[in-house]
Amino acid sequence: MFLAEKGLLDRVERVEVSINDRQHQAPDHLARHPLGLVPVLELDDGRQLRESIAICRWFEEQQPEPNLFGADPWERAVVEQWNRLAELELLFTVAQVFRNTHDFWKGRIEQAPDFGAIMRTKLAERMAWIDAELATRPHVAGERFTVADITLLCALDFAKVSGVRIDPATQPNLKRWHDLVSARPSAKA
Repeated sequence: MFLAEKGLLDRVERVEVSINDRQHQAPDHLARHPLGLVPVLELDDGRQLRESIAICRWFEEQQPEPNLFGADPWERAVVEQWNRLAELELLFTVAQVFRNTHDFWKGRIEQAPDFGAIMRTKLAERMAWIDAELATRPHVAGERFTVADITLLCALDFAKVSGVRIDPATQPNLKRWHDLVSARPSAKA
């Protein structure tokens, strides 16, 4: 989605690494990322970045417009704040629900279903919190679309895999925001 917003989607070669097929554990991928995580950005000169936001920041520096990380020091700090909150309070929580409760991971990792249930409750609380925050503005970090919106959209769309959905009756602001951001052409990327 970030690359699509930047207009770079067709200019960056992408190689799919299927976690389902355990390609992330293959020797060639482990040579790129010893932890077997995705994504990895590999530059023509062999340098690599192994983390999503670091990769996004690199592309932001290469092509500053449209700006997705903030236009001045204050806006960059606000975007960073909201992106970190989206990552730590929602995306991380969603990931823990998925890893600890979903059948996909049975037999692949050690699961802690009780912890997953705790994280599901925490996720509901965090969704209520972000719904209240979004009552005051159209986007996560303010008046315009930023990387924080991408992070939150990824978290909420990922939550669907574990059966967690936005409740329009109790989370109308979150529903409005989700509809707005999901309608962007980049959301289809």
